[in-house]
Amino acid sequence: MHPTAQPVSTLLRALALLGLVFGVATLVSGGSVLFGPEEARIKAGAYIPWVVWFNFLAGFAYLASGAGLWFGRRWGVLLAAGITTLTLGALAVFLVQLSLGVPYEVRTLAALPFRAAVWAVITALAWSRVRP
Repeated sequence: MHPTAQPVSTLLRALALLGLVFGVATLVSGGSVLFGPEEARIKAGAYIPWVVWFNFLAGFAYLASGAGLWFGRRWGVLLAAGITTLTLGALAVFLVQLSLGVPYEVRTLAALPFRAAVWAVITALAWSRVRP
């Protein structure tokens, strides 16, 4: 450990692991729909392609934020805040599309707010535990 480095709390490490697990799961699920066999796309149902792409690309940000949090880096928290903000934005666009009658999967209506809530909690809990 660097002489001026602060020890990383157990809670911060747990939040980092949650972010990392979320990232891997997101990359696997989104990747299977985007790059997997036709059966994966059929099984996904009436998915909205941009939502799947958004979630898939967000998976990389989840991994980066999780790594930053693991090492107690402030940028990991800032990235978590950005993930939260962008996910809320994606949810807003998704809801507008629903109001216009675009077909969708009900699980997406639950998944986007869930993702935003998880990252909001990660951000809020990690914020005070990372030194500037």
